Amino acid sequence: MTYEDEEPMTVVAAAIVQRGRLLVVSKKAAPEVFYLPGGKPDPGEGPLETLARELDEELGVTPLEPRLLGEFEGVAVLERVPLRLTVFRARIDGEPRPAAELAHMRWTAGEGDLRLASAIRNQVVPLLRSGGALAAA
Repeated sequence: MTYEDEEPMTVVAAAIVQRGRLLVVSKKAAPEVFYLPGGKPDPGEGPLETLARELDEELGVTPLEPRLLGEFEGVAVLERVPLRLTVFRARIDGEPRPAAELAHMRWTAGEGDLRLASAIRNQVVPLLRSGGALAAA
C-alpha cells in the first residue's frame, strides 16, 4: 500500500500575519521544520473549535475573526501520510508564547531562512504573498 491509498490526516491551522510576517512554529519531535500553529480535530469537533483549542494549547491565544483562507493537500512531514490542511486567516488576542509540544516560534515572510513544511512553503506562503499579506522575500 502506498501513502496515496491512505486516508488523509486532517489538520486545522491558523495563518496569523502581523507586519508582513507569518507566525510559524516547530515541534519538539522535529524542531528544524516549521508549520502553521494548529492541529488535528478531536472527535466531533468542528474546524473553528479545533482552531480555538489548538491555539490556546500551543500559544495561549484566542483566534479573532477567523476566516477561511483555503484547503490544501500535501504529505505530513512527520507522519509521512497524506495531509488535508484547512487554514484560517486570523488575528490573535495577545502575545503568543510556545507551549505544549512546541519547540520554537518564529515570524517569517516565507524566505529561505527557515525549513517550512512543504504545504506551507509551496501553497500557503505564495497565496498570502500574492494577496499582499506577506512582505516580498
